[in-house]
Amino acid sequence: MQPQDELARYGYRQELGRRLRFRDLVAYGLVYMVPIAPMAIFGSVYAGSGGMVALAYAVGVVALVFTAFSYAQMVKAFPMSGSVYNYAGRGISAPVGFLAGWVILLDYVLVPGLLYLVASVAMHATVPAVPVWLWLLGFVAVNTVVNSVGIRMTAMVTRVMLVGELIVLAVFLAVACWALASGRGRFSWDAFYNADTFTWAVVAGAVSIAVLSFLGFDGISMLAEETRGGSRQIGRAMAAVLVLAGVLFIAQTWLAAMLVPDPGVLLAQADPNGTAFYDAAAVAGGGWLAMLCAVATAIAWGLPNSMVAQVATSRLLYAMARDRQLPAFLAKVSIRRNVPINATLLTGAVSLTLGLYMATRADGITLLSSLINFGAMVAFLVLHVSVVVHHLIRRRSGNWWAHLVMPGIGFAILAYVVVNANIAAQRLGLAWLALGMVVLAGLYATGRRPSLSGLAPVQRSARDLERV
Repeated sequence: MQPQDELARYGYRQELGRRLRFRDLVAYGLVYMVPIAPMAIFGSVYAGSGGMVALAYAVGVVALVFTAFSYAQMVKAFPMSGSVYNYAGRGISAPVGFLAGWVILLDYVLVPGLLYLVASVAMHATVPAVPVWLWLLGFVAVNTVVNSVGIRMTAMVTRVMLVGELIVLAVFLAVACWALASGRGRFSWDAFYNADTFTWAVVAGAVSIAVLSFLGFDGISMLAEETRGGSRQIGRAMAAVLVLAGVLFIAQTWLAAMLVPDPGVLLAQADPNGTAFYDAAAVAGGGWLAMLCAVATAIAWGLPNSMVAQVATSRLLYAMARDRQLPAFLAKVSIRRNVPINATLLTGAVSLTLGLYMATRADGITLLSSLINFGAMVAFLVLHVSVVVHHLIRRRSGNWWAHLVMPGIGFAILAYVVVNANIAAQRLGLAWLALGMVVLAGLYATGRRPSLSGLAPVQRSARDLERV
């Protein structure tokens, strides 16, 4: 069955352009995750994990491998944009899908604003003559223009940016290895395990911070309607991106942990200025390497990372609006560019407004990070439940490994991380969920009960058909 025919089964027309190949998906996912993402939050993860920063990222990879597997199962079942919103809505029920979409909006809508803010603050520190608000405006304007031109333009620009990030990372890895071999720093396995600080609760709390670096691999699922080769490509790309990025995250944080100039101070003070990684880079290669890593991180977060985040957010808004669960104008697609133009423009406007407001708060970056991580992890929990309900209960699948064991393990790991997450993030995240329930009640009261097109009766399994 052709990809457009798969979409027609659910009552949708092929409006977005299918122009992306497997390599485009991998590049998109890597850019969204940012291969050098740990540089920006290294100090927070280091302090939160009791110095076991590499272990936190390793546990994050393991946890999200199960999540990637669940995504692969659901994107094959429902090959369309919308990610967890569609998977929960069609796999469990439409109201659950609305709430899942509402929760993941906390992730997708806030992510671009956070990225723009972090990048703008970093660039202002590097070039003080240019204020934060002007950097924000510039980053948002460039990305909105590129994303409005079309998905192929976005893919081309992000590939170029990805090459630059990988070059910077390669330079750091090479210089750091040379520095350790030359006697600077101290070789140690403490970044993976330190008996003096280790507890699973500590590690889980650090993973809840480190998850910020992994967000993006799931954004690939938003491109299901713009991918050549159908849903199978989505699952393969998500797995490849997660493993590749995980290896890079672990390598750079392990090396940086061995080059931290004063581990005791970092553990006690938790890096309030966000410079811990760059301080380690300065130990390895001097001020030039610290500056290179800082500028590269700022540009990576402000341009390619936020560019693909805007793409993912606009596709989620488009999918929910297409189902009449958000205002209809967000479902408008540019005939010439085959992109959801209104959703793209709104995402840019919200990101700019949010970034400017959070720039005035001392806790702006910390607050946004906590909320984004909480929203993403709760959405992942719903994803795992969707796999079990749709495949095992509704379709009576006999594949217990794929449809019960794997999502069950993924759910258990993430639930433990959520329980040990930042308390403020838990409260604000639950408040957002409560607001979503109020909105859902409003939809029911106004006769707009959530519904999804093309929901066919549950098919019997092959095992049942053999009995007939």
